[in-house]
Amino acid sequence: MDEDIKLTKLANCAGCGAKVGAGVLAKLLSDLPTLHDDDLLVGFDKSDDAAVYRLSDERALVQTLDFFPPIADDPYTFGQIAATNALSDIYAMGGEPKLALNIMCVPKSMPKEAVHEILRGGYEKCAEAGAIICGGHSIYDDEPKYGLSVTGFVNPNNLWKNHGAKVGDVLILTKPIGIGVLTTAHRGELLEQETQDLMIRLMTTLNKSARDILSKFEVHACTDVTGFSFLGHLYEMCSGSSVSAEVNVNGIRLIPEALEFARIGILPEGMYRNRTFAEHAVDVGETELAICDLLFDPQTSGGLLAAVPEKDADAVLQALEGNVPCAQRVGRIVAKRDKAIYLL
Repeated sequence: MDEDIKLTKLANCAGCGAKVGAGVLAKLLSDLPTLHDDDLLVGFDKSDDAAVYRLSDERALVQTLDFFPPIADDPYTFGQIAATNALSDIYAMGGEPKLALNIMCVPKSMPKEAVHEILRGGYEKCAEAGAIICGGHSIYDDEPKYGLSVTGFVNPNNLWKNHGAKVGDVLILTKPIGIGVLTTAHRGELLEQETQDLMIRLMTTLNKSARDILSKFEVHACTDVTGFSFLGHLYEMCSGSSVSAEVNVNGIRLIPEALEFARIGILPEGMYRNRTFAEHAVDVGETELAICDLLFDPQTSGGLLAAVPEKDADAVLQALEGNVPCAQRVGRIVAKRDKAIYLL
């Protein structure tokens, strides 16, 4: 294989930063006809992470699809990241992934060895999750893209949605923030190797452990923090739950190198889309601009953000500690106010 291939140079944008903005997406979906079915427990009306269809009183099917342009230069690593990100939507619903289908676009000029390595990365990460890739579809395209359609199962009685948060709930996050800024810096060849290794390690860490631990407790609402940013996804949670949130900014683990880059203006395009979507609903208080930028930063394969009862919060954090990249108590749910989110 050509060792000099750099996948990120073949794409105009990277990872979840390529997502259509949440506001634009809502308008695109606003007048589409839908069929009513009592067994469709989750559709796209609440901007949730995956669709859920009830098969029986104790079993429901969870289905999602996610793919994007390269976010890493190494084909195998790109395949791992894309698969980890796609699997995350199943975990965010409290589900367990079982089957997956490859979705791939490749330039005709891409060496077949590189294509094989992308697929190998995806297969190995799915195997780690206990899911089986059993087919897929590929086409030629000028820019490479890869991802998965994933099907899983969940007990309808233990289904997590991105709405349902209750006043008094504690907000818990399982990965640090700043991946979008780091990937932007990486495209500019500005990252030290140690920071690059951290970035890849975070993006290839499954949310399986987070889901397994959280499922032992009561979870009122859950989502994974990905392309719409921490504030964008929290805004959707608050809007769908008819509540507001107070966020303890000092409780959020920001990747130090990402904050440094944000302070000098190295920011992904997706950050501006996320800000346009959600800033009207956020009272930033005295929060530094660069920190706000990170909270609007599109994450690729980010952590789970869960709203849990206050009585369980300490036990949840203790159980998560050491089993997820970082267990953080980042805020609390309060009664609905003028703004959806207040940064403290």
